Amino acid sequence: MADIGKDIERPLGQKLKPKRRASRGISGGTLAAVLAVLAVIGVSGAIALRDKPFRKPQDVAVSTPKVVAAPAPPTPAPAPAPVAAATPQASTPMKSGGPQIIHVQTEEGDSPPKAAIVIRDPSTLGQNLKVAHIPDRALIEASETGPLPIRSTDGRRPFDVYARPWSGARGARVAIVIGGLAVSQTGTQAAIAKLPAEVTLAFAPQGNSIGRWMQAARQSGHEIVMQVPLEPFDYPNVNPGRNTLTVSASPDENLKSLHWALSRTTNYTGVMNYMGARFSADASAMQPFMAELGKRGLAYIDDGSSSRSVAPDLALKDGVPFVAGDMAIDAVQDRGEILKKLDSLEATARAKGSAVGIGAAFDITVDTVTSWIAEAKKRGIEIVPISAVAIDPQKG
Repeated sequence: MADIGKDIERPLGQKLKPKRRASRGISGGTLAAVLAVLAVIGVSGAIALRDKPFRKPQDVAVSTPKVVAAPAPPTPAPAPAPVAAATPQASTPMKSGGPQIIHVQTEEGDSPPKAAIVIRDPSTLGQNLKVAHIPDRALIEASETGPLPIRSTDGRRPFDVYARPWSGARGARVAIVIGGLAVSQTGTQAAIAKLPAEVTLAFAPQGNSIGRWMQAARQSGHEIVMQVPLEPFDYPNVNPGRNTLTVSASPDENLKSLHWALSRTTNYTGVMNYMGARFSADASAMQPFMAELGKRGLAYIDDGSSSRSVAPDLALKDGVPFVAGDMAIDAVQDRGEILKKLDSLEATARAKGSAVGIGAAFDITVDTVTSWIAEAKKRGIEIVPISAVAIDPQKG
């Protein structure tokens, strides 16, 4: 009857919807799942918002990789600047037999300052011609009269460092030394300008402006030597000049005179006698002189004017590189006669491998030598610096 009453109350044409059961709340399992999801989300957010992980990076087995900017590629080192007039600084000592790196800094006043590195292999002979006029400070000893040449602490000699490079070939070689530079200013300028760079120039210590002429000669590529006045026969009627080394002087007096001559300039490979027939024949006078050259790493060039010279034996004993001249090329100041001497040098070089000619800076000598060298080169003769034909006891 109750159902009939309800049907009467139902609107016409509609059925009553069944009533839902009252909800008894969210089940325990569902709530736990929801809380677990929320916990995971919260933890993940916390990790993401932290600057550092909870543990040390090395303890984390798996982590989100951090994006790091790739390091910029290293900037390539600038190419060495061209070697300009420079003042060498202390050279880097190297083991014997290895290449040496010489740091070169330009002279004061350059803006911006330039720099260069010269790498030299001591097994080869010669100096970079671009810095040939710059003294190596490691090869200089200060004295009251000026800079004296000396071996460097790593054993390098002025003979090696200031030598002009050459080919090293075994063909016929001719070395020519022209002396008397710095005596006449116009003659010196002409000799430096005209003579081929392979010709060795010898400076007279009594000359003027030797430092300036030395730089001009080295910048032109010439190897240079210093002339030293030695006592001739008939001295003092025949006088080589100021501070001549004599047989009668004490060893200390002669060394003082030698130091004066050596300190007149720098950048030379050795010394050459000026006169000296009597002095060079006296072993007691020559021995301290030659020992000093060996100590300082210099060569001795004997001009060949005296057959009685004891220099060859003493040079070998004291470790001094030695060269003997084969002939004077301009004893007669005539072009034809000079050419004959030069042709004779060529014949000697073809027979023996090398020959050495000695001359002076006369205009006719300079002009004749210059033209002869141009033709000799076409005939296969190599003109070399005096150091290239030296007998060096230190190299066996």
